[in-house]
Amino acid sequence: MRTAEINRKTNETDIRLSLNLDGTGKSEVNSGVGFLDHMLTLFARHGRFDLRLRCDGDTDVDDHHSVEDIGIALGQAFSQALGDKRGIVRYGSFILPMDETLILTAADISGRSYLNFDLQIPTQKVGTFDTELTEEFFLGFVRNANLTLHIKQLEGKNSHHIIEGTFKSFGRTMKQAVAIDEAFRDEIPSTKGVL
Repeated sequence: MRTAEINRKTNETDIRLSLNLDGTGKSEVNSGVGFLDHMLTLFARHGRFDLRLRCDGDTDVDDHHSVEDIGIALGQAFSQALGDKRGIVRYGSFILPMDETLILTAADISGRSYLNFDLQIPTQKVGTFDTELTEEFFLGFVRNANLTLHIKQLEGKNSHHIIEGTFKSFGRTMKQAVAIDEAFRDEIPSTKGVL
């Protein structure tokens, strides 16, 4: 089983997270940030990942610490669950339409962290959620999952659709990238022999 358990406690957040890469898309998410709960539920569903998350954070100050630290913890969980990455497809990409919005995400589980974040989110808020925290989440994730992730908005003007489309596309992309390639089940997908 490709699973991970992450417990991450700081002065600002206390996070308990479990992840099963070979799940069915079930999730129980309580981040303290309602919009992020919805986005992570979509991510788990579209990626077919089983995700349980609880975060007690200083949301009385703002949501920044919780959102960033959840990205960090989720990245750590992917890294732990993938182990030496033997047999994985490694690459994934998905273009997701959501009404007028079109989002591209592409990932390489390369062992090198890089984020290309190219979203033009027109509003500062979706409900009470600070839209600038979307990039902070993904930065935390890629730095701790040690992968390259490109996110590009091809079309769209609705902030909610842009972010929701991104998380759905991200789930589909990661589902592809972490899948086991049966023809190469016992191999590391790199000429270096390590990722």
